[in-house]
Amino acid sequence: MESDIKLVAADIDGTFVRSDYTYDVPRFRRILSRMKSVGCNFVAASGNQYYQLRDLFPKDCGELSFVAENGALVKDREEVIFTADMEKETVDEVIDLCREYPEISNVLCGANSAYCQRGSVSQEFFDLTKIYYHRLQWVDDFKMVTDQILKFAPTVPEEKTYFYYDMFRKRLNGKLEPVTSGHGSIDLIVPGCHKASGLKRLAERWGITPRQCAAFGDGGNDIEMLKYCGHSYAMENASREVKNAAKYLCPSNEEDGVLVTLEKIFALP
Repeated sequence: MESDIKLVAADIDGTFVRSDYTYDVPRFRRILSRMKSVGCNFVAASGNQYYQLRDLFPKDCGELSFVAENGALVKDREEVIFTADMEKETVDEVIDLCREYPEISNVLCGANSAYCQRGSVSQEFFDLTKIYYHRLQWVDDFKMVTDQILKFAPTVPEEKTYFYYDMFRKRLNGKLEPVTSGHGSIDLIVPGCHKASGLKRLAERWGITPRQCAAFGDGGNDIEMLKYCGHSYAMENASREVKNAAKYLCPSNEEDGVLVTLEKIFALP
């Protein structure tokens, strides 16, 4: 199978890293070396910010590719090949909509940084968000941000995730698409701009087919990616919906399921 696969994409949270945000670095680097020797690229495909993903692979980031912000930013190693650019009118509409629901904790995600608005979220929320957005700053008013906007990342009460998911879908009426990775996290993304679209951009650039792609995921925002790739793996800890979308099941993120499976795929002892 190894000679068939030329792209391996892995979601990060709940998939590649353990719950304490660690992974077996020497083991991964050994697998990466093997993948490179057979002409296969590794892609970190996540809803998270590029700068956070880059810092997760400090020794290898120059050799990896990234589908960040749920497909809103795509990098082929060091070269940016795509960034979404949300219209200002749409940005302002979402800001106004979220202000109708004070329990929403909102993050505005730009190409240069992510932003939290003073007075609308707590310092505790800001500090927690900084784990996922290594470039994050306070602003007085979201509408004053001049950055190129990639997406919104509202956090809602976990038990209301699907209430807000449905609300965003209805109120935004196709201008943006809500996707959720669970636990109260919802991303509002440019339509058609998801992890699968990011992988497609890389695959076409590299001259490979979906059949030559493998993907690993655990959340709802991984489903398009799993359906796109010829070899798709849901984590043992994934939701039923995700498991139904994948061809195969692999061990959980706590059991290093991605690394275990890649060792089998690339015949590493």
